[in-house]
Amino acid sequence: MAKPLVAIVGRPNVGKSMLFNKLTGRRVSIVEDTPGVTRDRIYADCEWCGKTFALVDTGGIEPGTDSEMLKFMRRQAEIGIELADCVVLVTDVRAGVTAADRDVAALLRRSGKPVAVAVNKCDAVGPTDPAVYEFYDLGFGDLFEISALHGHGTGDLLDWCLEQFPREEESEETSPVIQVAIVGKPNVGKSSLLNRILGEERAIVSNVAGTTRDAIDSEFENETGRYRFIDTAGMRRKNKIDDAIERYSNMRAISAIDRADVCLILVDAGEGVTEQDTKIAGLVHEAGKAAIIVVNKWDAVEDKQTNTMRDQEAAVRQGLSYMTYAPVLFLSALTGQRVEKLFPLIQSVYAQNNSRITTGALNTVLAEATARVQPPTDKGRRLKIYYMTQAGVKPPHFVIFCNDARLFHFSYQRYLENQIRSVFGLEGTPIRITIRQKGDKEE
Repeated sequence: MAKPLVAIVGRPNVGKSMLFNKLTGRRVSIVEDTPGVTRDRIYADCEWCGKTFALVDTGGIEPGTDSEMLKFMRRQAEIGIELADCVVLVTDVRAGVTAADRDVAALLRRSGKPVAVAVNKCDAVGPTDPAVYEFYDLGFGDLFEISALHGHGTGDLLDWCLEQFPREEESEETSPVIQVAIVGKPNVGKSSLLNRILGEERAIVSNVAGTTRDAIDSEFENETGRYRFIDTAGMRRKNKIDDAIERYSNMRAISAIDRADVCLILVDAGEGVTEQDTKIAGLVHEAGKAAIIVVNKWDAVEDKQTNTMRDQEAAVRQGLSYMTYAPVLFLSALTGQRVEKLFPLIQSVYAQNNSRITTGALNTVLAEATARVQPPTDKGRRLKIYYMTQAGVKPPHFVIFCNDARLFHFSYQRYLENQIRSVFGLEGTPIRITIRQKGDKEE
C-alpha cells in the first residue's frame, strides 16, 4: 500500500517550504525570502505518532497569472493536490486573508479533498491572535494557528492529517528502493528524462537553464523493481553561480549524489563531454557511486551513419577516461527512445556496487595475476603480496597485504584492479583498493 500523502499549498511566500522542512525534520526545500523559489513538487517522508507518511511541498499558486513559469508552477501544485489524501492550505496571519488566498481556497473546494487551514507566522506564545479568526472566511472548518519557524501548533495539525488517512492494510515485504540521482550540467534534459520515466509532468521542463532548483524525489515501480529518482538542479561552474538560490541548488545536487545508490550522468549528445561534465562525473566517481553515462538528445543528432554511435561512445570514454567501468547508454528523453533500457542497467550496476567476493576467490585471482606479471622491485628489494580480502561494499573495497607498501607502484595496483574486473565484472562501479604493510620484515 502506498504511503498516505499530504500536500502543502498556498499563495507565494507564506512559509510553505519552511513548514515542510519543520515537519520533515530536515532542510529539504530551499527557503528564501523571495516568491517563486519552490517550483516543482518536492516530496519527503514525515513521521508522527509512529506513523510514516509523505509530504509534498508545492510552488506558490497565483491563479490569475500570465507568466508561463507561474502557470507551470500552478500545474505542479494542482497535480500534488490531485494525488494527496488531504491538503494543508498555508496562509499568513500578518497579511490577513488576501484575494489570492480566496482563489486558492476556491481551487481546493473544487478538488473535494479534506482541507485544513494553517495560519502561519503566529510566532508569539500566549492567547490566540484575534486576526486568526478572519481565516474562517475561507470556508474551511479545520483551522490551526501555527509557527513554521518555531514549530508551535504543528502537533495538532499533524494529528488532523492522521485522521484523514485511509485505514492501513497489512502489506507484504517488498524489494529495496534503489535511490537514483539524475545529475548533469544545466539543460541536458534531466527533468525531461524524469517526466518520461514517470509518464507524467513531475518536473517543470523549460529551455531556460536553472528551471529546476531543488533536488526532487519521485518514487517509481515497474516489473524490474522499485526506484526513487532524484532530479537535481543543473550544476554550474562556481564562477557562474551568481545568487544564493543557485548556491543552494548546487549544494542540493551534491547532497543528492551522496545519498544515491546509482547516478545517471547526463551528457548532451550534440555537445559531447564538456569540462563541466568531467567535474560532475568526478564527484560521482569520488563518492564511490554506481554510475551510468547517459547520452541524451540522441534524436537531435543528424546524419547518423553505421558507426556514429560507436564513434560517439569512444569520444565519451575518452572524455571520461577515469570512468571506463561505467556503461554508456544513448537515448532520447523527448521521444522515449531506449529509455526502457535504463532499468536493467540500473539493477545491474546497483548489484555490482553491492557485490561481495569471497577471500578464496580473490586470492585465486591474485595468485594467477602475480604469476603472470611479477610484482615490481626497487633497488634489489621485491614486492611480496601475501593475500587480499574484501573489506566493504558501495563501492567494493579490497585490502591487499604486502611486505612494503612503498614498493606497491600505482601501475601494478591498476593491473590488479583490471584483473579483478576481468574475472568478476564489477561493471558500473568504482573499486577502492587499500594497501597495508604487514609487520614482519621478511625479504
